[in-house]
Amino acid sequence: MAARVLNVNVGVLGHIDSGKTALARALSTTGSTAAFDRAPQSRARGITLDLGFSCLRTALPPQLGPGPGELQLTLVDCPGHASLIRTIIGGAQIIDLMMLVIDVTKGMQTQSAECLVIGQIACQKMVVVLNKIDLLPEGKRQSAIEKMTKKMQKTLENTKFSGCPIVAVAAKPGGPEAPESENPLGVSELIEVLKSQAYLPSRDPSGHFLMAVDHCFSIKGQGTVMTGTILSGSVSLGDNVEIPALKVTKRVKSMQMFHTPVTYAMQGDRVGVCVTQFDPKLLERGLICTPDSLHTIHAAIISLKKIQYFRGALQTKAKFHITVGHETVMGRVMFFSPAPANFNEEIQENVFDFEKDYLYQEEYLSKDSGSSEENKENDQAGEVQLPKQQWALLEFEKPVTCPKLCLVIGSKLDTDIHANTCRLAFHGVLLQGMEDKNYTETFLPKLKVYKQKHKEGQVERVMDDYSVIGRSLFKKETNIQIFVGLKVKLSTGEDGIIDGGFGQSGKFKIRIPDGLKPDTKILLTAASKKKSKGGKGDMTKEDESSKNDSAQPVTISLTFKRYVFDTQKKMIQS
Repeated sequence: MAARVLNVNVGVLGHIDSGKTALARALSTTGSTAAFDRAPQSRARGITLDLGFSCLRTALPPQLGPGPGELQLTLVDCPGHASLIRTIIGGAQIIDLMMLVIDVTKGMQTQSAECLVIGQIACQKMVVVLNKIDLLPEGKRQSAIEKMTKKMQKTLENTKFSGCPIVAVAAKPGGPEAPESENPLGVSELIEVLKSQAYLPSRDPSGHFLMAVDHCFSIKGQGTVMTGTILSGSVSLGDNVEIPALKVTKRVKSMQMFHTPVTYAMQGDRVGVCVTQFDPKLLERGLICTPDSLHTIHAAIISLKKIQYFRGALQTKAKFHITVGHETVMGRVMFFSPAPANFNEEIQENVFDFEKDYLYQEEYLSKDSGSSEENKENDQAGEVQLPKQQWALLEFEKPVTCPKLCLVIGSKLDTDIHANTCRLAFHGVLLQGMEDKNYTETFLPKLKVYKQKHKEGQVERVMDDYSVIGRSLFKKETNIQIFVGLKVKLSTGEDGIIDGGFGQSGKFKIRIPDGLKPDTKILLTAASKKKSKGGKGDMTKEDESSKNDSAQPVTISLTFKRYVFDTQKKMIQS
C-alpha cells in the first residue's frame, strides 16, 4: 500500500519584490508546470504575473497522525503587483495556511496590508517570513530582526493571526543575480515551523466537483491539460467535466499530481486533468465542474461586512470591482438592513428570508457612518445602533458563473496603485443568485426592501370641530387623490385622515375622527386671527409681544413606507 500523502496548500503572499518567488524556489523540491515565473510575460517583466505552484515533500509531523506518510506542502506563489490583486483573491480561496513575506528592510507595505486583509477573510493560519536579512549589516542584524519582529507582533495583535510565528530568512542571499552556490539562510528553520503549523484541513469528497483552473496547455496527441486546485467534491478517470465558460463538456483521459499519475483526486488536491483536445488559449483560468452544477447569474443578494481598513463610506448605487468565485466584474450595490425593530435579532447564517421586510440604506451602516434618514427612528441619544447583519443587492455589468454560497469581495481596484490605502472594501457570502436576465421584473419584486418616507406640513385653519385645512405637505402639481385615506398626526396630538384636495394650490382637507381638542381650537383660532390682523397698519408694541408669546404653528406629519421594487409604488402605513 502506498504511503499516504497529506496535501496542505500554503499561500506565499506579500508586497512586490519582497522575494516571494525566490522563497518558493528555496523551499521547493518539485516545481509544477506553472511554477517560478515560467510564463514568458513574467520573465520579461521580472515579476510574478500569475499564481505559480510548486511543492515541498517532507515526513509527516507527529501532530498529523501516526504511521508512515508524507506531508506535501503545495506552495501557491501569489503575485505581489498591485494591479494583480484579482489573481491574489483567486489564490487565497484555495489556501489552508498563509506565509506573509515581508522585506525586512521595508516592513509592512500597502500590498502586504491588503494580503493580510485577504488572509483574514480566506485563511485560518499564518506564518510571517521576514525575508532579505542578508541585506542587514551583520553586526546589527540580530537587533534589526528583533525590532521588526516586535513591530509585526504589534501590527497583528488585533487580527485573528495575533501571536503567529515570525521567522527570519534570506531566500536568495546576494539577490537574484547572485550565484546559485550561495546557500539560503533560515529556510530549514522555516520548514520546521511550516510543519508545526500544518493541520488536517477539512476535506470533503462528496458534493459536486468544482476546480479552480489557473493554467491550461495542450500536449500533442494526448489532449488539453488544465491544472488547478479542487475546491469541492472529487474527480476520477473517465468522468465528464463541464467548462462553463466555453459551454462544453469533456471527458477526463488522465490525471497527474506533481508529475505522478493518479486515478482519483479530491477537495484540496492540486491536480493536472487531461481532457479531449480544445484550444487552451480559450481558458487561461476559470472554473470546471460537474456538468450543470454552476449557475450563471446577473445579480445576487449577499450578506456582507465592511473591511475595517477601507477608508470612506460604502454608498448605495456606487460601483465596485466584485470578485465572485474566481471572476472579477464591475457591479453596482444597494445596501439594506433588517427593519429597526429587528436590529438585534439573531440571523440564520447563509440563508436569506424573502418573507421579511428590510430597510433600504443610503450607505452601509458602521460606527462612522452618518445616521441615515431611515435609521433615525432607531437612533436614540445620538448613538447609532448597528444591525447584527446587513445585506447588499449586487447587479453585475456582465453575468458571472459561480457556485452557490461562494465568497464575494468588493474592491476599488481603480484607486491609485501608489496611494497608501486599502482598496478592499467589503467581503461577504453569496446567498441568492439571479439567473434570469429579466430579474428586475421576475425576481426583484419579491425582495421586500422599503424606504421610510416622512413629510411635514402645517394646519392653515379650522373648518369645524372635526376637520381642518392643511398646506405645505404637497406640491401644487401633486395628485392628492393618491394620498386620500392615509393617516396623519398633528403636533398637538390628534390623529387625522387625508380626506381630499382643497382648491388648486396643493391644500387639502383633513378629517379628525375624534374631534379637535379645545386647546388646539384656541391655538388655531388665535393663529388665523393674527393672520387676518396682520397687514393692518403698523404693529404696536403690545402686538409685537403677543406675537412672541404665541405658540408655534400646528404641524402635520405624514409617515409611510414604500417598497423599492413595487411596480405600483403603493404607500403603506402600519
